[in-house]
Parts: sequence; structure tokens; C-alpha cells
Amino acid sequence: MATLDNVFVLDFSTLLPGPMATLLLADAGATVVKIERPGQGDEMRNYQPQIDGTSVNFALLNRAKRSIAIDLKSPDAKAQLRPLLEKADIIVEQFRPGVMQRLGLGYDDVRAINPNIIYCSITGWGQTGPKALEAGHDLNYMAETGVLGLTVGADGAPCLPQILAADIAGGAYPAMINILLALIHRDRTGEGAQIDVAMGENLFPFIYWALGNARALGRWPVPGRETVTGGTPRYDIYRTRDGRHIAAAPLEDKFWATFTRIIGLPEELRDDAKAPAATRAAVAKLVAERDASDWMDAFAGHDVCCSLVASLEEALQDPHWNARSVFERAVGTPAGTVATIPSLIAPAFRAEAVEAAFPGLGEANQQLA
Repeated sequence: MATLDNVFVLDFSTLLPGPMATLLLADAGATVVKIERPGQGDEMRNYQPQIDGTSVNFALLNRAKRSIAIDLKSPDAKAQLRPLLEKADIIVEQFRPGVMQRLGLGYDDVRAINPNIIYCSITGWGQTGPKALEAGHDLNYMAETGVLGLTVGADGAPCLPQILAADIAGGAYPAMINILLALIHRDRTGEGAQIDVAMGENLFPFIYWALGNARALGRWPVPGRETVTGGTPRYDIYRTRDGRHIAAAPLEDKFWATFTRIIGLPEELRDDAKAPAATRAAVAKLVAERDASDWMDAFAGHDVCCSLVASLEEALQDPHWNARSVFERAVGTPAGTVATIPSLIAPAFRAEAVEAAFPGLGEANQQLA
């Protein structure tokens, strides 16, 4: 039996943060029912790429869920949903603050029907505060929390992030964590909970080191000058002779000593505290004199914390992931099965089904009958 086998979730969310959170709940065995708009459903159903009319993004994020299509603005929507609201353990929604209340489905409305409900709202800025009603996306949250300003290129301009950290690490993961805590709390006290997940503020822990320096010492981080932003030769990316790149992170002295010995860095430059810029330039020059494969052969068997910067295609060919069954779970599509998102749920707590389908729009509407 999976850990959340007896848990029932109503998912009013769309796109990424909420659906990722409820995917994790489904992976742990919960029954998840998506509440979608008739006709269109979740906007992500229309996202590219598509396989035989099915959005790959939607299929990956909504594996093992059910779907009910209902117009939430309809006068009888709440009455239709009432049987599901009465038995739900968890509700996840990510409308702007006030929308669910106007629909008669806010926390207080649902709690009047189901006092034990765990009600999780995911927004960019939270349910309160001056920004609460502002629209935003991942890039906006990174920009306005200072995260984006710490990631700059050679010209000093911020670099466009290639990961959706706010949506997933700032939204979906905190939602999942707090929902699980609320379930434990309810088991102990019999009380439900209202959870306010704000993606923007949940990015601040990722720059904890900068916050610590600023708050305790009054020293604000400078892009390109801090330990993890390019301020040390021990944590940087170096170009090789064949145009590849080595991600070098020999931060500790024992790793740095081995790394500098292997690349042949002159003794007088190995104390990088004296002249870090000179040391970095020398390391870059040495690394650029050999191909990436030569360096990886030289580093093999040594603790140097150096990696080849791989393409995604190369990364997926790494036998390590197969050895750990990282991509063993699959989602069924009209064109066959597709390896799904690696689950964060430990195998001991997961639902048993390795393969599961995604829901057709409204395929579970009979549950409203």
C-alpha cells in the first residue's frame, strides 16, 4: 500500500506549480481529481510539443490523475461539487487571491462543508501584501527577489535561467512539504489547515549565503565576485581546446590540491587567496590546452569535483540513472509510453503502478452524478 492510498485530492490548479505538487501526491498513492474548464481544460493541454493531439507537458504533469470538467462560474457549480468537497482531504488551487472566494469555494466556504480540509493556495506573491494581485511568471519572481541579478554573463547582463526554479522549487515543493505536514497535524489534532504558498519568497532560501552576509555583516553580494558567482577559481566553468566546458568545483583544499597538481598549475599560483584573478587566468589557460576528453581521463579516479558540461542528450545516456531506475516510470499516450518525470517520492512510499495514463478532459464527470 502506498503511503497516501486513502487520501483524496481536488486539484483546481493549472500549468506547472500546482499540477507538479499534485503529481507528487499521486505518486505517493493519493487519488487526484483535476477540476477543469469545459471545452478547453487546463491551458497546458494545448502546449507544444504534441503527440497525436496530446501535449507532452500535460501528460507528464498529470499522470495518474482523473479529470472533471465543470464551469466554476455556473450558479450550481458548488452544489455539483459538494459531494467531492465533503470527502476531499486536500484542495490545491493557484488562482489569484480572492478568485476562489468569489466562486464560493474559498477556504472558509469549503471548511463550512468539510471542517478537516487541508486547503493549499499557490501564488506568486502570497495571499497578502502589496504584490498579492500582481501577475507574474518564474522569471519575474527571480528578478524581484535578487536571484536573477546574481547570475550574470561576461557583459554583466543577467542570464536567462534555463530552469523553472520558482514554479517548482518555490511552488510545487513547498506545497507538497506543507501538505504532508498538515496531514500529520490533522492526524494529531483532527484539525485541517490553510496553506499559503508564495513562490517569490520561497526563492530566498536559495541565496541563503547572500542573505547571511548582508544581514549579519552588511556586505551585499556582487555578481561575479562571490564564491558561487565566479569570485574564485575553485568554482568556475573552463573552456577546453575542443570547445567543450569543464565545471570545476574543487572548493575544499584537499580537492584543490589534487586538481591543481593534475592540471600542472605552477606552485606560486596554487595559493589562490593571494591573486585569485591571476590563478583563474592560469587555470583557464591550462584547461584550454587540452580536449575535454583528455581532462576527464586525467581526472578519472581522483576526487577533484570536476564534471564535463553535458548536453541533455548526453546526460540521459549516463548509466547511473538506469542503475537507480530514475526513469523507470512512464505515462501512456496515444503514441505509446513516454518516460515520465523522475519521482521525488522514495520507492517505499510510492504507488506501485510503474505505468499510468493521463486523464481525458472530463472523463470522470460521472463522479458528479
